Amino acid sequence: MARKTMTAVSALCVVAAAATATGCGAADMTKQASPYADAVGTKSVTLSVQSWVGARANTAVAKYLLEHELGYRVDTVQVDEVPAWDALSQGRVDAIMEDWGHPEQEKRYVEDKKTIAPGGDLGVTGHIGWWVPKYFADAHPDVLDWRNLNKYAAQLRSPESSGKGQLLDGSPSYVTNDKALVANLGLDYKVVFAGSEAAQITQLQQSAKEKKPFLTYWYEPQWLFNEVPMVEVKLPPYTQECADKGAKDPSAVDCAYPTTSLKKFLNADFTRKGGKAARFLKNFAWSKKDQNAVAQMIAEDKLSADEAAKRWVKENPEVWKKWLP
Repeated sequence: MARKTMTAVSALCVVAAAATATGCGAADMTKQASPYADAVGTKSVTLSVQSWVGARANTAVAKYLLEHELGYRVDTVQVDEVPAWDALSQGRVDAIMEDWGHPEQEKRYVEDKKTIAPGGDLGVTGHIGWWVPKYFADAHPDVLDWRNLNKYAAQLRSPESSGKGQLLDGSPSYVTNDKALVANLGLDYKVVFAGSEAAQITQLQQSAKEKKPFLTYWYEPQWLFNEVPMVEVKLPPYTQECADKGAKDPSAVDCAYPTTSLKKFLNADFTRKGGKAARFLKNFAWSKKDQNAVAQMIAEDKLSADEAAKRWVKENPEVWKKWLP
């Protein structure tokens, strides 16, 4: 939850792929973008797809409505978080539907080069943090204060954590602060990567099934909270001073992640020339509940993205009809 290079203090992968629902990262496909992107005279749209399932849910619904309500050809391209900004600036993709904050890229492309334009709020607030299962927090309430984490390191060891407590992350491509936090807060933990969002979910589900304790990097919105209740560990408060320090040196971060209003971004030329499609994407805004409903259908119920979008669209006309230009 995916995602988002983000600065060190505005990172996610913190919280979807075009073909899979795994990981917050993918191969850099900026050189393999859709041939329909920015094609003059074609009624087409190309959407960047991040590799966490919440982002995939956004793209699925946007794609379905663009095709079935507005008559567009829609192509999707899986691109990592930072390369997605490069692809958007170049016109290789027309829109990013969920961004968790990339100040460096915003300054370069939105403010300075003006090749990317803001697309408005997604309507969802994103938050990254460290979480433990509720059953463990209920048994050990003091684990929710980071200063007590070392007390539980032995209980949170794994074969991969080299004798330390395990802090479970998702994909190695996630841009996170976790290694810096472990070092700067003096924690007896090792960051261990599951490999992808899907692999991380599988590990959390298995641990919950066996009532085993875990400490994990996780994010909201995310449908897994419906199945595995988790409670956030309180890290040192996020401050602008910490943010500024992290922007200069990511290894210096020693505070919590910020809460972020997730935003959309459009290629600037597409904003001017994209007609109804551009206006529709700017109007697209829904709730955490809506996103989680579609994400859960894709990830847990194993529906195709198109089928999940179709079901949600059928059940929620009062939401999406307001987006139509």
